[in-house]
Amino acid sequence: MSSNKTWIVGLLVLASNAFAQGADPVDLGGVTETHEMIPMRDGVKLSAFIYTPPGSGPWPVLLEQRYANGNDPGTQKSFAKLARGGYVTILANFRGSQQSEGIWRGYRHLAWGEQQDGYDLVEWLAKQPWSTGKVGTFGSSQAGFAQNFLAVTQPPHLVAQYMIDTGLSLYHEGYRIGGITRPERFKSMDKVARVPEHNRELLAEWFQHPTADSYWAAEDCTRYFDKMNVPCFTVGSWYDFMCVGSVDSYVGRQHRGGPNSIGTQQLMIGPWLHGRFKETNKSNEMEYPENAKFAMDAHMLRWFDHYLKGVDNGVTNEPTVRYYVMGAIGETDAPGNVWRTATDWPIAAKPTPYYLHADKSLRSKPSESPDDTVTWLADPQRPAPIPTIAFPGAKDARDYESHPEVRTFTTDVLTEPIEWTGKVQAELYVSSDARDTDFIVRVSDVYPDGRSILIMDYIRRARYREGFEREVFMKPNEVCKVAFDVGWLSQNFNRGHRIRVTIASTGAPFYEPNPNTGEPLTIDFPESTVVARNTIYLNQQNASRVLVPVVTTTTDVAK
Repeated sequence: MSSNKTWIVGLLVLASNAFAQGADPVDLGGVTETHEMIPMRDGVKLSAFIYTPPGSGPWPVLLEQRYANGNDPGTQKSFAKLARGGYVTILANFRGSQQSEGIWRGYRHLAWGEQQDGYDLVEWLAKQPWSTGKVGTFGSSQAGFAQNFLAVTQPPHLVAQYMIDTGLSLYHEGYRIGGITRPERFKSMDKVARVPEHNRELLAEWFQHPTADSYWAAEDCTRYFDKMNVPCFTVGSWYDFMCVGSVDSYVGRQHRGGPNSIGTQQLMIGPWLHGRFKETNKSNEMEYPENAKFAMDAHMLRWFDHYLKGVDNGVTNEPTVRYYVMGAIGETDAPGNVWRTATDWPIAAKPTPYYLHADKSLRSKPSESPDDTVTWLADPQRPAPIPTIAFPGAKDARDYESHPEVRTFTTDVLTEPIEWTGKVQAELYVSSDARDTDFIVRVSDVYPDGRSILIMDYIRRARYREGFEREVFMKPNEVCKVAFDVGWLSQNFNRGHRIRVTIASTGAPFYEPNPNTGEPLTIDFPESTVVARNTIYLNQQNASRVLVPVVTTTTDVAK
């Protein structure tokens, strides 16, 4: 059957999935929702929900690819809203997820291998009678990853992209964070796989590749920035460990991309949590001024109106980089809580060391003692609690900090504000009586009332301290350096506040515990574990510290 006949005759027109189950249909404001099984090059068909504007068309097309269920009322209304902007808007599920045919393999079939499902979707959509042939893509998190994979494959009809809280490497920004494994997190993906057993098979396959070998390189987009060749607006969030992916995507495309990519990227980073919707000034326990809200859907339509409809709306003349400098909440004299602009990222900043001291202080100079150390235990059976699977930023971290196996290091009360904008790095000198263990570094803004508001944290598994390409196990009580990026931030710490760095080795379930044995890691947590006695060195010879980006001169720019 021809594609025209398929569109006219073969589509199942749905009010919504909920309606099919007997619930009230969703009012889509004149937009028509239909469902299509779209064929890929090998005959496998992917499930896609299509939202068509009222009228006769043709229209440009907006595509989001993801594995999550998309036919719920909230998603339906969101896609209909975009469709009313004059676009056919598509939600397509990954191969093997939801109603899509094929074997669930995560992102693998979206990449540049034998199957290229993103490429095939774009080209199929471009050829439909209701399409102008111009396709843009959008979406956050999983749909951000999908867009980086798609850009590498270079479908001819892909014109522009819009990514939110994105990633580039599943090894570094998804399945493994700092080298840790996350089997419990990814067992939960059974529910998105059409055949749940396929997810367990994929998880077992991952465990056969503990290092960043060729298996993981096959889905590492950082190797192919030169093939990314379209304009993209990238949105990142300070309270999100995946902010690193958003920043790296912008930098790679802007400076190492193809000719249509270099110089056409824009980046925005705001005081938000992970996820698509940024039209809020609230992040967990923090409520920022109204200026923190970003009307993202309206801006996204402006972006695509320019690139897919040729509208001269000035969107390309806007600042290349916009970032929100966070400040204290509820203090009238607090600097920060403003938008600034820049011609590129990162901005100029002075790398400034803050040294950890045995008296729990955080200072600009290292200890003069020859033998200062701090010790704690890492018990995988009784880990310190971080009771969430989402990054717990913008919350008071004192419950975690009060755990007996967590260590804090805090500055004196600040007499003047100080701004950190850029990347924070940790340089720890440590030892352990175990062959392997983890090290967590957190940064908090401590308010005069004692609240310790978490801004960022990250982790490094010791066996990967010399790189992710090989495992190097610790020798008992031998001092070694563990250095890693903690992440990106823009924070103005107000006078009267203090700055805190927290060090620990466990934080579950957010960071699934390390058995500490050095044995091969397994899907199911092993019965045999070791309590590691970990020591951080704070002396003249081995001065553990964080390196932070201190900014001394900036110009506030109104949003």
